[in-house]
Amino acid sequence: MGHASSKRGSAGGDAPAPPPSRFTRFKRRLRHPIHGSGSGSGSGPGSDFGNIKNLSDQEFTGIARIEIVGAEMKFKDRWFACLSLGERTYRTETSDHTEKPVWKSEKKVVLEANGPTVARISVFETNKFSKSNLIGYCELNLTEILSQESEDNIDEFQLFDPCSSTTTVGTISIRCFIEDPIEIQRSFAQRVLSVADKNGDGQLSLSEFSELMNAFCSQLSKEKIEELFKQADKNDDDIVDMDELAVLLAQQQQEETIINNCPVCGENLGKYDNMNDIIHMTLCFDEGTGNQIMTGGFLTEKQASYGWMFKLSEWAHYSSYDVGLHSGSSASYILVFDRKTKRLVEETIDGKIILSMRAIYQSKVGLALIDAGVKGLLQNLSEKQGKQMNLPESAKDIPKFLEFFKDQINMDEVKYPIEHFKTFNDFFVRELKSGARPICYPDRDEVAVCAADSRLMAFNSASDSTRLWVKGRKFSIEGLLGPETCTDSLRNGTLVIFRLAPQDYHRFHVPVSGTIESFVDIPGYLYTVNPIAVNSKYCNVFTENKRAVSIISTQDFGKVAFVAIGATMVGSITFLKEKGEYVNKGDEFGYFAFGGSTVICVFEKDAIQIDDDLLANSDRSLETLVSVGTTLGVSKKVSDREREVLDLDKCSLTE
Repeated sequence: MGHASSKRGSAGGDAPAPPPSRFTRFKRRLRHPIHGSGSGSGSGPGSDFGNIKNLSDQEFTGIARIEIVGAEMKFKDRWFACLSLGERTYRTETSDHTEKPVWKSEKKVVLEANGPTVARISVFETNKFSKSNLIGYCELNLTEILSQESEDNIDEFQLFDPCSSTTTVGTISIRCFIEDPIEIQRSFAQRVLSVADKNGDGQLSLSEFSELMNAFCSQLSKEKIEELFKQADKNDDDIVDMDELAVLLAQQQQEETIINNCPVCGENLGKYDNMNDIIHMTLCFDEGTGNQIMTGGFLTEKQASYGWMFKLSEWAHYSSYDVGLHSGSSASYILVFDRKTKRLVEETIDGKIILSMRAIYQSKVGLALIDAGVKGLLQNLSEKQGKQMNLPESAKDIPKFLEFFKDQINMDEVKYPIEHFKTFNDFFVRELKSGARPICYPDRDEVAVCAADSRLMAFNSASDSTRLWVKGRKFSIEGLLGPETCTDSLRNGTLVIFRLAPQDYHRFHVPVSGTIESFVDIPGYLYTVNPIAVNSKYCNVFTENKRAVSIISTQDFGKVAFVAIGATMVGSITFLKEKGEYVNKGDEFGYFAFGGSTVICVFEKDAIQIDDDLLANSDRSLETLVSVGTTLGVSKKVSDREREVLDLDKCSLTE
């Protein structure tokens, strides 16, 4: 577009060394982010990307362009693909009826230095007469892919069966590359200036440039606009090469805001710093001009698979998806944050069950029913169901269960094949293969680990938990532990809730090393531990349910209370350790029979520093999906310097 003469610098001297490639600059930003102002806050740029925070220069790594080209499947159908990264999901259009769908759909996403870097691509089959079905997926490490010195090659990836990470169901072709900050600023300025280049010759006159600035509501004076124009007009001929002017504008925007409103959506840019203005306008320009074909605005791939029907039915309630169960248990779906992939996932619950739980746990009528005898009904139902799950004929339900949770149960991790299990309960309390859940820092007892594959909430105090999550009118740590085991230090201590869903591995493990001082059984009812009940102000799930409390005496955390709570369909809590026994963190502690269930750990006041990401998600009323053995927190006896040495972020993502 430009001319060579207008791109040269001052004459004389040796030729400068060639600038580093975009890939080299990308790698440098990953290792050594450019110094900038502190982290921003609040909502970030853009329409569909409105939940991105206002990034500092230290946090911003670049903008990645990801294109889903096509796939090759094993049978013919109509297909679409979803791209999930962090808390946003996008989907392609639906293909024709074929076994080789072609989409050529792209999306630009913002990358952060410490943000999500694992993108999930999922392929669904769909038709007019049935719901969409997840057929295969792959996960891409964008850091590795984008660091390669290539942008034109199309990479092919295996699509794995949702039930098995070793079974392939097809392949998918992906193209992605990085647009680094320098080129983003330059290319955006070029595109904006092209709007004013009326004859398309790659040059702007002073009048064209002035018209452009006025259109963007710039507050620059006429004199300032002329001054900027003359800085680029090296030949004093009142015509400036557009490439050279683009560089000038990019530099000037960093020093002083000259574009006050987004040229596409009209949003006032004053609430962002200059770098975030560039990010906003770059993404918004692409969407506004139709360059990005993928549909956005979804939080999970399941929501994306509903397509326009989800958009239509949930339009009025979309704000409830901002955080977990933001609107309490009136939300239609339960969203959790996957700690490993840093991605939102939707918990699968049958719609009829949701309506039933709301009717019982979220109304005064339901409360009256509970008081009138539903407590006993739940107890009888649990006992009856438990007996059925122990009968040989219950084994026929295992394949149906796996199909319902096909993308959430990995049979490759299970110690025995399906044929080994003679009853459903045998399968429900299944063991995993050795090494399937490695324990983080096994020789460092000052690091506590997660006790179960579960959805976790963590609070520094009971008051925090009742403010953000547990809405029972009478909840207290003393009520949870019982007067026999509750001490003053535990009464004001840190609370960690591990909620197990039916699809989870149902054996729980010891979070800390120490000696088991006691076991206390507390009789109670069997309410569900689903958040719909936990968030109810009409009942007290944790303090009224059947539970077993054990106290573990440790060197690094003092006394730690471990509470196993029964729930609907969970009449049995089995411990595998005995009083007086010394246990190492990560040891198998016990298991629950069929149904959802919960483990709660209570640490003494100021005994543990819970991992920051767990506290941050809990503060948003958002559960974090965690695995046994990943980090929970560090003893406050450990100095800040020692804590920095521990690579907890890496360890928390261990599978």
